[in-house]
Amino acid sequence: MALMSPSFSRLARLMVIALCGLLAQIGVALAHASLNSSEPADGAVVDTAPSVYALTFSEPVSPLSLKLVRPDGASIPLDRFELKDRTVEIVAPTDLGRGTHVLSWRVISADGHPIGGSVVFSVGRASAEPALVSDHIDWGVRAGVLASRVALYIGLFIGVGGAFSLCWLFGGSRSGRKVVAVALGIGLFGVVASAGFQGLDALGVPLARIAEPLVWSTAMGTSLGHTIIVAFLAFAAAAVALVNNGPFSRVPSLAALFLAAAALSLSGHAAAAEPQWLMRPAVFLHAVAIGFWVGALAPLGLALRRGDPAAVPALRRFSGAIPYVLVALIGAGVVLAVVQVQQPQALVDTAYGQVFLVKLGLLVGLFLLAAANRWRLTKPVVAGYGPDTKRLVRSIAAETAIVLLIFGVAACWRFTPPLRALAAAAAQPATVHIHADRAMAFVQVMPGRAGDVTVSIGVLNGEFQRLEAKEVTLVLSKHESGIEPFRRQAVRRDEATWRIDHMTIPLAGTWRVRVDVLISDFDKVSLEDQISIRP
Repeated sequence: MALMSPSFSRLARLMVIALCGLLAQIGVALAHASLNSSEPADGAVVDTAPSVYALTFSEPVSPLSLKLVRPDGASIPLDRFELKDRTVEIVAPTDLGRGTHVLSWRVISADGHPIGGSVVFSVGRASAEPALVSDHIDWGVRAGVLASRVALYIGLFIGVGGAFSLCWLFGGSRSGRKVVAVALGIGLFGVVASAGFQGLDALGVPLARIAEPLVWSTAMGTSLGHTIIVAFLAFAAAAVALVNNGPFSRVPSLAALFLAAAALSLSGHAAAAEPQWLMRPAVFLHAVAIGFWVGALAPLGLALRRGDPAAVPALRRFSGAIPYVLVALIGAGVVLAVVQVQQPQALVDTAYGQVFLVKLGLLVGLFLLAAANRWRLTKPVVAGYGPDTKRLVRSIAAETAIVLLIFGVAACWRFTPPLRALAAAAAQPATVHIHADRAMAFVQVMPGRAGDVTVSIGVLNGEFQRLEAKEVTLVLSKHESGIEPFRRQAVRRDEATWRIDHMTIPLAGTWRVRVDVLISDFDKVSLEDQISIRP
């Protein structure tokens, strides 16, 4: 780093400041999965205690912690549940009394991101003060997750990629070997720390509990557990290649590079995205290209600085291969970005998009610097022109600094859901089931967010039998926002289903919903409840 120019040092400081500001902004971002609906609904008052609780999420999840808090504050663990696609069905305790209860849940989605929350419902009547359970942010754990992820990237790209570079570009030269070994050590520490902090984050427990076996077993049970195992294998293979100077070191170094790429394709944002047949190979190819490029930087810079005879041949091989590597890197990156971001507006409207823009800005700077190296400095150095060697070394050091900043930015994606996840959650319907003695209605708003929606209303009598209705009208109101009741008449679709197309719900939040069912000219049933509409 001492070789960098003052202007680049100022640029690096500005990038660090921007990164810190971005971290502060995305600190409160949600994990990928979100709760779409629950049974009983949040805030519901039921006559009798339900025998089963149901939590429906925007994507498949695995429960980490389920418990019920009684009105007196006593907590009951709920360990009997069944997963049905995106719904977790939980067997309820049989001895619930009257009052307000809290169903506290914590789950983890397929891409390894935990989320927690609570559903408050009352049996018979509401208690004076329900025992709310909050899902707070532990900034120490969150910082540990971020730092361990950066350390893992250093090990996988600078360590494993460096071992590959030494074996394939340098023919066993020892230039940069110590730096690569240190990077592998950092990566090994990062992969162990990632397991611990993943377990803490998944369970929502403080740093003081990191030594508990439950924390580590929970982490290994998530998708990150597969990444951890394969990353260990990659580090082991890279270490074997680093120790062995012979021609056979190429085999373990190549295996290490492929294992490092495979490790990153087993968990995270893109690994859980659809279509899997495209996304996982794209992550793999992206990671291989990064490992080749980034892994070569430290050995090349140190070899050129020390005048290693292997430096120029290695630089020539690297320069010849890098255009093809960049094609793979950019092509795979475009595929990942299109699937994750989906809409250009999401680049400024979502935390994920803002992280992407920062990373893209750093990448543009990195590509420009690499292009200058190739066309202005590499050719003279290969031709034996000495003075340009020092400039190339300084430029490689600058590339490495930008790469480290990119690692920090990319690690921020751990806390930011991409637009595809937000869109999937927003596309889920909002529902409410209203049951009275004479009739019942199942209201479904699709999608369950503010804006243009379609409303489906299923009506039955109190005995779950067909109800002969002449008209069905939906009435919505939101008095706290100054919106008085407005009504829309539904159109019959079949014997029990009525529908309202292209209805506009102007605001998100809790709405008062009433369904008026006209049975005859002199008989009308009105069913009332609340429904939550997402932004």
